[in-house]
Amino acid sequence: VRRAMTRGVLRRLTALAFCGLLAACAVPLTYPAGPTATTPHFLMDWFVARDGIRMTVRSWKPPGTVKAVIVALHGFNDYSNFFAEPGAWLADRGIASYAYDQRGFGDGVGIGLWAGIETYAHDLADFTALVRRAHPGVPVYVLGDSMGGAVALVAGAGPAETRPDADGMILAAPAVWGRAAMAWYERGALWLTAHTIPAFRLTAQGLNIQPSDNIDMLRALGRDWRVIKRTRVETIYGLVGLMDRALAVAPRFSEQALILYGAKDDIIPGRPTFETVRRLPAAARDRQTFALYEGGYHMLLRDLNAEVVWRDILAWIDNAKAPLPSGADRRAARALEKEASTETP
Repeated sequence: VRRAMTRGVLRRLTALAFCGLLAACAVPLTYPAGPTATTPHFLMDWFVARDGIRMTVRSWKPPGTVKAVIVALHGFNDYSNFFAEPGAWLADRGIASYAYDQRGFGDGVGIGLWAGIETYAHDLADFTALVRRAHPGVPVYVLGDSMGGAVALVAGAGPAETRPDADGMILAAPAVWGRAAMAWYERGALWLTAHTIPAFRLTAQGLNIQPSDNIDMLRALGRDWRVIKRTRVETIYGLVGLMDRALAVAPRFSEQALILYGAKDDIIPGRPTFETVRRLPAAARDRQTFALYEGGYHMLLRDLNAEVVWRDILAWIDNAKAPLPSGADRRAARALEKEASTETP
């Protein structure tokens, strides 16, 4: 999730919004999929969606037998290459992975524009169906990172037409910091700015947060032209709407799932993350595992110690009922108990 969602930026948005009021009123726009023009399919290195839009696909495949497949969904302002290192590592262990650039991100059309929750969910369901068709009889898992985790959560709790045909879901630092977790001035600043200067672009310059301890990786992202550096306010507004929906649908999310979170996450606060986990349906608790990584940052899959997380993912795919090798699931259970015991009645 872009660091433009921090409190310092939202306070600055208030002043910018008042400037916008002097000019004209506007509304944040969504740029959804067009009318159906084709059957979703793969074409060389592209995923062709039902409206004919092409999205770049990257894949990492084992040299031998495929024992499971992961559909990896990137985070906000990122693109499919986010899964390069875990994808290659998992491929050496029999797991094939596919990732695509979601609309508005990567190197496709409409870069920087928000396509809307339903469009992102439909694309995920269609892409997952194509991957399953390419690997008949092999279990398929959806892995969503940050914004991708929110899309996966919403799709997994949604109607049949947007629910991915997956054997389980892995939500890595899912983006669940919606309006319910924001202060009133943060909500007000976002609304005012999005409705006055929606096309205004924000950067993360000057923000004192750390998304990962992997500094070389962060510098590489800074040089990568496919990673968006300046974000439209209306796109941030759309992201917050997605995060709102993800938190709201948590009680209906009954998919088998592994939920990963880093204790040092500066992007998505712990409180809404823990609240999301508590809202999950009681009937699905034996099918859902929450893992807390003491030294983990928001970019869990790319931190310096990321292999610990990769090994947990691999172990969970092999046996979702067994304890995780790292002990992160036990740590998460203790943290949930501690937080519950300190809450005011």
